[in-house]
Amino acid sequence: MVKRLLQPPVRHSFFLFGPRQTGKSTLLKLFFDPAVTLSYDLLRSEEYLRLTSQPQLFRDEVLARDKKFTHVLVDEVQRIPALLNEIHYILENSKSAPYFVLSGSSARKLKRSRANLLAGRAWTFNLYPLTHSELGAKFSLDKALRIGTLPSVYLSPDNDEAAKTLKAYVQTYLKEEIQAEALVRNLGGFLRFLALAADENGNIINFSNIARETGTSYHTVKEYFQILEDTLIGFFLLPYSRALRKRLIKHPKFYFFDTGIVRAIAGKLSVGVIPKTYEYGRIFEHFIITEIIRLADYKGKDYKFSFYQSSNNAEVDLIIETPRGEVHAIEIKSSENPDKSALTGLFSFKEFCPKAALYCVCRAPRKRAAAGIDILPWQDIFPALGLV
Repeated sequence: MVKRLLQPPVRHSFFLFGPRQTGKSTLLKLFFDPAVTLSYDLLRSEEYLRLTSQPQLFRDEVLARDKKFTHVLVDEVQRIPALLNEIHYILENSKSAPYFVLSGSSARKLKRSRANLLAGRAWTFNLYPLTHSELGAKFSLDKALRIGTLPSVYLSPDNDEAAKTLKAYVQTYLKEEIQAEALVRNLGGFLRFLALAADENGNIINFSNIARETGTSYHTVKEYFQILEDTLIGFFLLPYSRALRKRLIKHPKFYFFDTGIVRAIAGKLSVGVIPKTYEYGRIFEHFIITEIIRLADYKGKDYKFSFYQSSNNAEVDLIIETPRGEVHAIEIKSSENPDKSALTGLFSFKEFCPKAALYCVCRAPRKRAAAGIDILPWQDIFPALGLV
């Protein structure tokens, strides 16, 4: 059993969002005793159909519950957004209202249906795949790059089983469930887009080029990316600018939420990830960025994340802005001894933002400095950012 960094509150209602198989149900079972928790699993067909047709039954049952049930857990709450109105009513009008634990793998339906998000009466948390700090001695960088860190995948004792789980995840969740939720009309076009999106993972997104290559429209491609973001399958990284408006105008990058998912979509699970190759560098960058974002969220850091690209195409992989106005520029290289040419993006950013702290994160065995840049073993970037 791996102890998770996220510790849910036991005396406050909350939402817990995260992609499927990140361990939400396992985590909640550890914290909330079934003897005092009334549970509703909306993945069960009979429960879903019963409450879809009559959402008020949920309110009646919660109000009539045995008062030993101090918590009410609703799994996949986004499947019936109307239940949130019932929960709001209970919180407002019942003196013996329970604490509500509301988990889900998609915020899309809640956003699009303008669902009642309880106006601050419920906190929001996110659960991600396993981090290196959670895994501790069980962590292997090569394994994390090759198959990702979804708990059911990473902790599988058999490599073939892990690969089959990832393939099934892509086939059933990323394809069938998106179709079942009627999120796309043209499933074939979406699947072509998905393969190309995986190939473009971590690159600056050119929506027009992807539309042309997939035979869809510019608007449709943007909508497909929005589906991936809303269903927590990936996230956008915007370009750095001091003005928010300029960030929104330029093209973003897009990253899937897990390195193993990208390799499964791309059909590369049967081959290893070889150091000193282009693919290894891309996956290493992907891993470091997602790891920083996960740990920052768990630690409650209000960091802003972006990337930098100058007019002459000098780039820095990750820019972090803190609430105190600090700026950290992080270039990610998979080599063990990055040379000066690998630091050109950081030099360029220093001219643009002289106060920035500059880091090159790599697989070097020890820390060193070069021209004002800290060259760090990848493990050392997390304490440098206050993420331990």
